[in-house]
Amino acid sequence: MDDDHALGALTRDRGAAGTLLLAVLLPVAVVGTALVLGLSQLAIARAAAQAGADAAALAAGPITFHAYDGRGDPVAAARDAAEDNGLTLVRCECRKDATWAERTVVVGVETGVRVLGIYPVVVTAEAAARFTPVDLLR
Repeated sequence: MDDDHALGALTRDRGAAGTLLLAVLLPVAVVGTALVLGLSQLAIARAAAQAGADAAALAAGPITFHAYDGRGDPVAAARDAAEDNGLTLVRCECRKDATWAERTVVVGVETGVRVLGIYPVVVTAEAAARFTPVDLLR
């Protein structure tokens, strides 16, 4: 009978240890999962912002050349491309130039993301695109 009593106490102790271990590891797992999900959201938002910035810079480049489209506005072209990608244009170094010289267009964009649906974060990206008007003749 004493052996049965000792065995029951040992089983209860193991059960208590397992419960304690679960009570410690479960919150760690939940926090770790939330951290991975939040970082993933930021990485995806950053990649999307970079792709949109690239598109905006590429859209503005040819419009800087008067002979290409004298009526166009390179800033408007960059803004439209950014907005098409859900971004806000915050910077555009893309002035018109009537020469055949190579030029570089630089744009900056931003967007907001709510990490885990809770924390608002502003994600920014910049891109530069080189445009060479002489390439139009090739």
